[in-house]
Amino acid sequence: MPALDDLTPGVWTIDTAHTTVGFTARHLMITKVRGRFGAVTGALTIAEDPLRSSVEASIEMASVDTGEEGRDTHLRSADFFDVENHPTMTFVSTGIRGSERGAEFVLTGDLTIRGVTRPVELDLEFEGVSPDPWGGTRVGFTASGEIDRREFGLEFQVALDNGSLLVGETVKIQLDVQAVRA
Repeated sequence: MPALDDLTPGVWTIDTAHTTVGFTARHLMITKVRGRFGAVTGALTIAEDPLRSSVEASIEMASVDTGEEGRDTHLRSADFFDVENHPTMTFVSTGIRGSERGAEFVLTGDLTIRGVTRPVELDLEFEGVSPDPWGGTRVGFTASGEIDRREFGLEFQVALDNGSLLVGETVKIQLDVQAVRA
């Protein structure tokens, strides 16, 4: 298991090409639709005490990709992300602590979607540090959590004749983040 002692304090820039910001939502309450955002920028600031480290990230909402263009267009519309008025989603960490839930750590922060900011908790795993072939050093983290999309103004819904919903209200978040020492 990688040790936090392997981390060099300083700023680490998120590598968009090797980072995935993914989500999963229920459709018709019988299947799961997965998607991702392709455009993410940000940085990890690693402190001498890693539990005092911080993260800031910005995601371009227009980069949503669920593998179905019609659905992606609908997600970009005012029914969901309203990218014309709210082009980015942001995350700014507020703390890191040890976890009692099975993950190594819990990352807390403020998530802003559609101009609405809410606190979130993500289960965080440190995946390790590695040199890259270009003379740099990389770090990897995974994180996961859940949000209620309605809390961020994502309230579009269709009630079905059988009493279920078209789109689930809980959205699972999955992050695979790679960053390079700046």
